[in-house]
Amino acid sequence: MTSNIGRTTTPTAVHRNVPARISIWSAALGVSLIVAAFATPMMWALYGSYYTFFMALFGVVAIPTGHVGRFRGKRLGGRDRGLALLGIVTGWLLLLCALLLVLAYIGLIAGLALLTDAVR
Repeated sequence: MTSNIGRTTTPTAVHRNVPARISIWSAALGVSLIVAAFATPMMWALYGSYYTFFMALFGVVAIPTGHVGRFRGKRLGGRDRGLALLGIVTGWLLLLCALLLVLAYIGLIAGLALLTDAVR
């Protein structure tokens, strides 16, 4: 009879790169917000600030989890490193789009302020 004391067991499940998958899902959700904004312009006009906030939030989540996924993928023999890189790049693009939208909002408000001042 053999005992299991002192014996290390390896998990039977395949090691997965969870941060890389979180990164790509976050990036995909952010991109779906952009697609939804173009598909439903009236919703964008009503709830544009929510779209922008969540776009930036998904970008902020995608970038660090993508970096963690790249480092973890290196330890797992390259598993899901491409997904993590895609999450990083898409996360930065989401942040860029959110920044451009915030600047567009500021420009819109400034332009309307100038127009109303010119009317008086």
